[in-house]
Amino acid sequence: MSILINRDTKVITQGITGKTAQFHTRICREYANGRSAFVAGVNPKKAGEYFDDIFIFDSVKNAKISTGATVSVIYVPPIAAAAAIWEAIQAEMELVICITEGIPVRDMLELKSRMSLINSKTLLLGPNCPGLITPDEIKIGIMPGHIHQKGRIGVVSRSGTLTYEAVDQLTNLGLGQSSAVGIGGDPINGLKHIDILKMFNDDPNTDAVVMIGEIGGPDEVNAAHWVKDNMKKPVVGFIAGVTAPTGKRMGHAGALISGGNDTASAKLEIMESSGIYITHNPSNIGKLLKSIL
Repeated sequence: MSILINRDTKVITQGITGKTAQFHTRICREYANGRSAFVAGVNPKKAGEYFDDIFIFDSVKNAKISTGATVSVIYVPPIAAAAAIWEAIQAEMELVICITEGIPVRDMLELKSRMSLINSKTLLLGPNCPGLITPDEIKIGIMPGHIHQKGRIGVVSRSGTLTYEAVDQLTNLGLGQSSAVGIGGDPINGLKHIDILKMFNDDPNTDAVVMIGEIGGPDEVNAAHWVKDNMKKPVVGFIAGVTAPTGKRMGHAGALISGGNDTASAKLEIMESSGIYITHNPSNIGKLLKSIL
């Protein structure tokens, strides 16, 4: 069991003719041990051509009709990435994963507004995210597959590198992962911590969750309040940015303290009061979880 993706998922790569997309598509295919999870590419200017043995279509809609794909991953450059997401939404893909970093905030605001107006059922992961992985089955994105191990711990994080750090700790302690999800650090994005926590809570093959957040925004606090009232499984939490000064962006576009509960200390305090097991040291995430289990 996993969340969002599994060994039967079929994936379209938007922007497949770019170097980054080709590099990671090949690695993701290798991780799937020969299974043809990546079934199509999209680039209107290269329609009818092939990348390796993957046919390139002129649109997401036609790629979906021809292959039955339900997931799209986007490596399109920032200036056109929001339009690529919208195309996938109009094609009614079940899940869209946008790896692209640097999409203008205005573009994402307009996109989210359009999604709301049509009451879109498409789930958006990202942008500016590493993607997600169900170990030993499928990975979609840029995370290093070799550090993951199949198991029963869910991971959700705003930070790509801290996702890898937590996963590596878990694997070294013999704690495999059911799925690991990077939601991205942009201020305007799709799935939030609370959405992924709900999925892990409902997943019978996930026993506990690691939640990694950052300074800025209300997402981790909202998730903590939900955990207090609803979560049936232990959650270990960490917030990056303890020493970040107010008003200065640190790392991700969304990592900006504007006051109130945006600071790491404030978020950690609320998380702890909500029953989340917190650590102030990222190197202790795995050990803390193991001690709880």
